[in-house]
Amino acid sequence: MSLLQRDVPRDAFGELSCFRREFYACLTARGDALFELTDALLCSDGPVKTLVELSLAPEYRRGHGALYGGVNCGRLDVARLRRTLAGLPLPRTADGRLVLAVDVSNWLRPDANTSPERLFCHTYGRGRGSAQMIPGWPYSFVAALEPGRTSWTAMLDVVRLCPWDDEIAVTTGQVREVVQRLLAAGQWQAGDPPVLIVVDAGYDVTRLAFLLADLPVELLGRMRSDRVLYFPPPPQPAGKRGRKPKRGPEFKFEDPATWPAPATTTVTDTTHYGRAEAAAWDRLHPLLVRRSAWADYPEDQLPVIESTVIRLQVEHLRGDHSPRPVWLWWSGTAATAGDVDRLWQGFLRRFDLEHTFRMIKQTLGWTAPRLCEPAAADRWTWLIVAAYTQLRLARPLAEDLRKPWERPARQGRLTPARVRRGFRRLHGKTPQPASAPKASTAGPGRPTGSKNKHRARQHPVGKQGKTNITQDVMNSRAA
Repeated sequence: MSLLQRDVPRDAFGELSCFRREFYACLTARGDALFELTDALLCSDGPVKTLVELSLAPEYRRGHGALYGGVNCGRLDVARLRRTLAGLPLPRTADGRLVLAVDVSNWLRPDANTSPERLFCHTYGRGRGSAQMIPGWPYSFVAALEPGRTSWTAMLDVVRLCPWDDEIAVTTGQVREVVQRLLAAGQWQAGDPPVLIVVDAGYDVTRLAFLLADLPVELLGRMRSDRVLYFPPPPQPAGKRGRKPKRGPEFKFEDPATWPAPATTTVTDTTHYGRAEAAAWDRLHPLLVRRSAWADYPEDQLPVIESTVIRLQVEHLRGDHSPRPVWLWWSGTAATAGDVDRLWQGFLRRFDLEHTFRMIKQTLGWTAPRLCEPAAADRWTWLIVAAYTQLRLARPLAEDLRKPWERPARQGRLTPARVRRGFRRLHGKTPQPASAPKASTAGPGRPTGSKNKHRARQHPVGKQGKTNITQDVMNSRAA
């Protein structure tokens, strides 16, 4: 697919209709209840506060029992839905490049003692130094980023992190599968620029780049300001005997005395940050030691992962008169001035994923249900992804139903919340594959005077060794 073909506008209504039919086909058990639950999620007025209130929406024609039955006992073909998401039109940069962001968002469940597979999730407080570790379910999201200032992303995958998981190994497998699905869908072909994957400081970006070196991708991530990297060793003088040094001079982020002249420097005048100066140093690598992920490598076979380090310093931030520099690590080398500007501007687009998290939590109510089983939480999470995808596809079709005190939105600049506000007008024109509910009567329920003598099992929170995982848990996750 050429770049000119990608720029041709598609039939937005046709894309939305095809996705709705394909999404219904992915619901293999209790599909009618799950599909209408997603429609109620899209057409409800205001933010979703509780799960049961969605059964009162006109788009949901069943009772609240069917709603909980669908979430708890329904089935979803996740593999097919992932392939469908990869085949949808995705945003690209001006040169036709795909930019993917990877980040973790937490579904906090501090009081759910009977919910298994919880982890301690890092959460930020309002004041400095008030971060806490709260039990919950962390989910890793992968989304395609749009160029320019926007609050939209194209979500492609989500995976829940379990207590026995290695986060970097799970993220590597997740990104690898997403890229492979994009290749199979024709989103990337030979001759296209590599896919740029952007991560934040919580990831070991050097290990990610090493594990994904066989794919047409570039890794870009933020590093902490206390890191120390090394230049390549100097050439061995002629006639000198002895062991050749493994590394060259140190490059300490906190010590400007160790910084040589940068290979590339760019200065850009921005609207919100003032003067932005970016300096890049080429062929720097971290010091790897035989522990943790590198414990299985012999000492003389530890890889040397060379890269480009970029120091970004802006003039001012909103509410901060002395902003600290940002250190970026790029898996490529020999960066030009155009590469440096493209990379640091692409990293700033990573924060658009935070708008998506805020949308699905505060408006769509991703973390509102008090579900007990992780499988039900995964099923509900995929319903949220499908609902958000329908909002993205309906973006050029929705009207701006603004309130009297809101400013009019420019053409094509509707936010996800405003698109959801007008989705009910589109809902009646889109395909409705769900069948009508059958008439039924309520069950007898628990006999009068009987008590529930089954005591729910309480589960510990935190990391668990692989030896503690039963075969049943592994089989249930694979299914």
